[in-house]
Amino acid sequence: MSNPGETDTTPITSTRQLADYIAAGCKPRSAFRIGTEHEKFGFRRNDLTPPEYEPGDGQGGIRAVLDGLAGYQGQPILDQGKPIGIKQNGASISLEPAGQLELSGGLLATLHETRAEFDAHFEQVRTVGDRLGLGFAPLGFHPLQSRDGMPWMPKSRYAIMRRYMPLMGRLGLDMMLRTCTVQVNLDYESEADMARKLRLSLALQPLASALFANSPFTEGAPNGYLSYRSAVWGDTDADRTGMPAVMFARDFGFERYVQWLLDVPMYFVYRNGRYIDVAGASFRDFMAGRLDAVGNEVASVGDFADHMTTVFTDVRLKQFLEMRGADAGSPAMMLAQSALWVGLLYDEAALTAALALIAGYERGDFLLLRREVPQRGLDTPWASGVLRDLARDVLAIAADGLKAPARTDASGRDERIYLAPLEEIVAGGPTQAEHWLDRFHHAWSGNVALILAEAAL
Repeated sequence: MSNPGETDTTPITSTRQLADYIAAGCKPRSAFRIGTEHEKFGFRRNDLTPPEYEPGDGQGGIRAVLDGLAGYQGQPILDQGKPIGIKQNGASISLEPAGQLELSGGLLATLHETRAEFDAHFEQVRTVGDRLGLGFAPLGFHPLQSRDGMPWMPKSRYAIMRRYMPLMGRLGLDMMLRTCTVQVNLDYESEADMARKLRLSLALQPLASALFANSPFTEGAPNGYLSYRSAVWGDTDADRTGMPAVMFARDFGFERYVQWLLDVPMYFVYRNGRYIDVAGASFRDFMAGRLDAVGNEVASVGDFADHMTTVFTDVRLKQFLEMRGADAGSPAMMLAQSALWVGLLYDEAALTAALALIAGYERGDFLLLRREVPQRGLDTPWASGVLRDLARDVLAIAADGLKAPARTDASGRDERIYLAPLEEIVAGGPTQAEHWLDRFHHAWSGNVALILAEAAL
């Protein structure tokens, strides 16, 4: 989730103005970039418990992690005087509600650069963590702790969400405290380009959830799911999650999205370094100067930008597109997630071929997939076969999309190398969740706690 930042105080005068704000993200293909975000759970190596922000026992905590990472040319991001993130060389490090550590990577030209960014960040996290007796494991859902066993970080917006989330779904607090994801942020050239990329990526998010499934345990036991994180999102807040019908509309565009977004209930207004709780309020009333909590001020473009960050659809539209369907996983798998979507969306022939795969299917087909995938994964029925069959075709298209630009590393290898973990899976190999379940039943003799050390960076 976002850190507080600079605000555009331009008053909002029309919905077209807001559509134009999003449209400002359009850029030529030569300027397309890759931004990868990934999260991981911290744990104390001596007892496997999640570290608090400032532990009372004097052991290393999340604030100490941020202080350590700030030593790598970082500048602290403050909330009420407390560090809750770091700006670092075009990237940022932030905290999810229970202290899950997130890297929001820089805007990079190639997947080779993304790999280098991963390597540098993970080395920093390991170095700081080792000094503090902490490890960090990227998993989709916390395998050991109960909801009550997770700490809360001192980010003001989380206090608002903590109050409001239980009013909107049973598992919203679990989403906040016990999940980790990986996402890639990609560009679009025009409104039409955005619409077709959004439709394709939204339709294929259930496939991504199946491929990257990595959350089969809850509170020390198998939970009956391969991606429990995905199931949690199904009972979080229907007003702002999932696959909204408007995004599948044939005439979908920036202004239609703005109209939908204005009807999503608000969380907060950010003023003078503080978050004001207006959860459930109407942004349309805010635009009209009818929001008592802020003295009936008229909303600004910056307020709208903040509001956009409180929408959690499976693909989120901002001045770029965010792919949000995958569990966090091993570094190779998190890099593969970026490679998959870059291959599908950044090559014209690949995008056209992938759209042909979903032609003739409707939103309801993908909603059904979304419901079934958390438990059945790649064995979910699809067409005349199973989802693994679709995965095989999608992966072949993505590989062609990565081959075409011929962006090579120092060894002369193009970006297709980052799809290798997915190629093993579609050939019949286990997903990460299936691998961990096998470990649970055999090598671990039923002791889920062993996953943290094995999954650690």
